[in-house]
Amino acid sequence: MFLSRLLEPVKAAAKEAGATLWQLYQSGDFQQQQKADQSPVTSADLAANRIIIERLSELTPDIPIISEESKLAPLMQRQHWPRYWLIDPMDGTQEFVARSGDFAVSIALVERDWPALGVIYWPKEDILYYASRGNGAFKQQRNLINRIRVNQHHQGDTLKIAVSRRQPLQPIIDLLNSEHAVEYIALGSCSLKSCLVAEGKADCYLRLGPTGEWDTGAVHVIVEEAGGKILDSEFTPLSYNQRDTLANPDFMVMGQASTPWPDLIKARRTERDLSL
Repeated sequence: MFLSRLLEPVKAAAKEAGATLWQLYQSGDFQQQQKADQSPVTSADLAANRIIIERLSELTPDIPIISEESKLAPLMQRQHWPRYWLIDPMDGTQEFVARSGDFAVSIALVERDWPALGVIYWPKEDILYYASRGNGAFKQQRNLINRIRVNQHHQGDTLKIAVSRRQPLQPIIDLLNSEHAVEYIALGSCSLKSCLVAEGKADCYLRLGPTGEWDTGAVHVIVEEAGGKILDSEFTPLSYNQRDTLANPDFMVMGQASTPWPDLIKARRTERDLSL
């Protein structure tokens, strides 16, 4: 009941923030700068961040908020939170700046350090993806709502892999174990590529390189409620709120659970994984 009560207001907050992003995107009236980690941030990210924090604070004043664009509370404080909001006001800032339109708003509620509710809004297409634990995953485009499921991949089928528009393809090719026919589907935004898997348009998404827990929180519950999984590059579950930073290891978004993923994709341990 608690999760179902929150879902509609959270969808509304995501759409409101997304509308602001889309207005600034179309007008070009935004400023860009580099963060300490050299990733881009724009005034549009910060405007969406303000809207989401205001709406969530009104909705649940007793639940703390973690955002990519806000100062992170120390682990000693965070580890005692029974639940918290985990948000990325604009996932895909590079896509926003590059004018591809492949950026999204991401809002998750994490309970007992595991995602319980997730909402993704894609302003360009006016699409909402959302899910809450135990209640299925859904795609809403304007007033049309459909339940979504991962693709039923069969042996011998072409393996459809979601990939980034901005990153080289060869590292992904090097991870594939088999001689399966492969189709690569390029899209911006980490969360949108994960949603491709959730709705069955891709079989998997292999993410190599830096991401934060706000990049996976909302899509984690969406993918799992659609029948898929998100695991790290050694096929073990991601964790949330367990480290000083919220950096993710490399991870894989995988569709149909019965697919023999270890036969198709090589486990991969990196120095970055070891540091976590």
